[in-house]
Amino acid sequence: MDGIVCGLGGALLVATAGLFAYRRQQRIRLAKEKLAKEREEILNANNSSGRTAKNFSGRELRRATANFSRDNLLGAGGYGEVYRGVLADGTVVAVKCAKLGNTKSTEQVLNEVRVLSQVNHRSLVRLLGCCVDLEQPLMVYEFIPNGTLADHLYGPLSHPPLPWRRRLAIAHHTAQGIAYLHFSAVPPIYHRDIKSSNILLDERMDGKVSDFGLSRLAEQGLSHVSTCAQGTLGYLDPEYYRNYQLTDKSDVYSFGVVLLELLTCKRAIDFGRGADDVNLAVHVQRAAEEERLMDVVDPVLKDNATQLQCDTIKALGFLALGCLEERRQNRPSMKEVAEEIEYIMNIEAGNAHLKELHSL
Repeated sequence: MDGIVCGLGGALLVATAGLFAYRRQQRIRLAKEKLAKEREEILNANNSSGRTAKNFSGRELRRATANFSRDNLLGAGGYGEVYRGVLADGTVVAVKCAKLGNTKSTEQVLNEVRVLSQVNHRSLVRLLGCCVDLEQPLMVYEFIPNGTLADHLYGPLSHPPLPWRRRLAIAHHTAQGIAYLHFSAVPPIYHRDIKSSNILLDERMDGKVSDFGLSRLAEQGLSHVSTCAQGTLGYLDPEYYRNYQLTDKSDVYSFGVVLLELLTCKRAIDFGRGADDVNLAVHVQRAAEEERLMDVVDPVLKDNATQLQCDTIKALGFLALGCLEERRQNRPSMKEVAEEIEYIMNIEAGNAHLKELHSL
């Protein structure tokens, strides 16, 4: 009799545990479905283009990245991690994962998907889709094989150094991409984190602007977006930092710092340069005021350069300094910057043509 009672008690305990586990799984499933629905609503909100990002399943992306193998890790940062992946049709992609449980990281990845689903330009990284059914959102975009501009200026890919003409071309591509955001996107988009590590180089070494996690959409009828200052030290517009007014000229300032990096092969912030020269913008501005701009230019560029090449180097340097003007109304627009770089490129190309004629 005792055995029967124990048996029934054990069976009841197992049944209760099973019911509890079933209900717990149901709650988890419903919570995931609710979260995915909320994320889809976020992604589709304010999308004036009417286009939405393709929704990949978590299973697809796990398979594509070998279950997010560390062997496929391309990079990591405050936003999370980026993995190389191969889709079922053979397409090579990059998969950006928000940090698990990090609300700010999740918001940045979702914001990036929302922004990139509204734009289409050869100098902007191309969004392929997203995944919102896992614990953290994932963004899928085209794989760019040649790393970042920072890698090629002073990182692991800096040998051989980038030639002058290639640096001009990268500057031009990047300027065109940012100008598109400011003048062709509807509503206009302020990137808010332009820097050399956010410029990717494709198989032709053409520049593509990436990482739109901090980007903001301009508000119709307003000259600026009021928001707390965010960005990267060394690239941040001082006027935006002081008054919390984000404008297209904030991106112009950041791009001016990128131009200085292209000219000098020096980092935007480097504590090894000495107290007065830690900030690259301040360092170069002082050199220009003392009429020794060429002293801070990358030796690779100026050694054996012709007078005309030196003139184009100086022209880009003065353009960069114009982008770094303290008052934003004194800075050029990105459209003007792109046009000026194209003009400098045409002069440089003419110089190269003359060299070819002399060698015949």
